[in-house]
Amino acid sequence: MPEGDTVWNTARALHRALAGGRLTASDFRVPQLATADLAGWTVLESTSRGKHLLLRTRDLEGGRHLTLHSHLRMDGAWRAYTPGERWAARPAHLIRAVLRTADAVAVGYHLHDLALVPTEEEKSLVGHLGPDLLGADWDPAEAARRLAAQPDTAIAEALLDQRNLAGIGNLYKCEVLFLRGVDPWTPVRDVPDLTAIVTLAQKLLAANRGRWTQSTTGSLRRAETTYVYGRRAQPCRRCGTLVRKVEQADRVTYWCPACQS
Repeated sequence: MPEGDTVWNTARALHRALAGGRLTASDFRVPQLATADLAGWTVLESTSRGKHLLLRTRDLEGGRHLTLHSHLRMDGAWRAYTPGERWAARPAHLIRAVLRTADAVAVGYHLHDLALVPTEEEKSLVGHLGPDLLGADWDPAEAARRLAAQPDTAIAEALLDQRNLAGIGNLYKCEVLFLRGVDPWTPVRDVPDLTAIVTLAQKLLAANRGRWTQSTTGSLRRAETTYVYGRRAQPCRRCGTLVRKVEQADRVTYWCPACQS
């Protein structure tokens, strides 16, 4: 699943391609937006909120503002092309949205929760989210407070709850808990320093802004980018114990049973 840094990078790529341009055509291939038409609207900006993408537009004639909201979930993606360039990222039947300007074409594949709302009503879609790890509202104390409000929840599950802090996915969940030496099943009330955990999470995500290869180890070499995530049955980089993998609350958790005991 794309995590907060990937969504941040996607938003910036869309911003570079579309911001300031006037849409010459829009094509939404989902029933709820079948009649929507943004042709003539100007793209003001593309931004992210946790794992949500927000493309803000303005009708220069009427002065109205609309936001195109999308969520990538497990398999969504946006790609930007030059006019006339072949759309090669995914099969055509997965296309859910196409936005055209004179200089670029943005194609959204397998998008989820696609919606057009007045920009002033964005909170109806993202207002429930906790502090954004890569946003201007990031507040480690508030994120820790929200986590602490779920004392009986396993810390791994609490970190994935976007109402606590927005942007963490499975990769960062596993890596942060390994680096802090915390068992993923530890109840939140028994985690000694929640602020240190969320601060580390923010540091890791921020380090991967601007690049598509995610690394928590500092290495960008293949098979060297993570400590435990995706490394089932491989030796722990610290102690040599074999990394384990198990389902936890409908998600997969990787951890070192020795370093995180």
